[in-house]
Amino acid sequence: MANSDLEMKIVSIAISKKKGTPKVQVEKASLLEDHGLEGDAHAGPWHRQVSFLAAESIEAARKKGLDVDFGDFAENIATSGIEWQDIPVGTRVNLGDSALVEITQKGKECHNKCAIYYLAGDCIMPREGIFGRVLKGGEVCCGAPVRISRSS
Repeated sequence: MANSDLEMKIVSIAISKKKGTPKVQVEKASLLEDHGLEGDAHAGPWHRQVSFLAAESIEAARKKGLDVDFGDFAENIATSGIEWQDIPVGTRVNLGDSALVEITQKGKECHNKCAIYYLAGDCIMPREGIFGRVLKGGEVCCGAPVRISRSS
């Protein structure tokens, strides 16, 4: 679930105005209840309001030769110290002081190769991305702690 060598925290927050494109990093953002990140194209009344990816996965992609940075895989929140693949659907995740997200989906199916695939040469979100819906809103910022709660 967690990598004991690293503190579980947010290392990047990113938003985009259009789906299927890399996201732009921001220092802080508002998570809105049952919506997602304010100003993000993926926000709305559905089960994939916010997306997560491990910073370690982005680093592994770099080591394979991909020229990528935070937001390039269209993830909203990159974290350190969390092995997202070990987190079951239904798990609740506290972000910062007040935000609460429930994990709703692991991975996704891509029907077409998106701009991210063509830009980066690969997209790890279908394999390693985690998605959730916002149960309780709040401000989130880079460096904020992440706490994993039990499944509901």
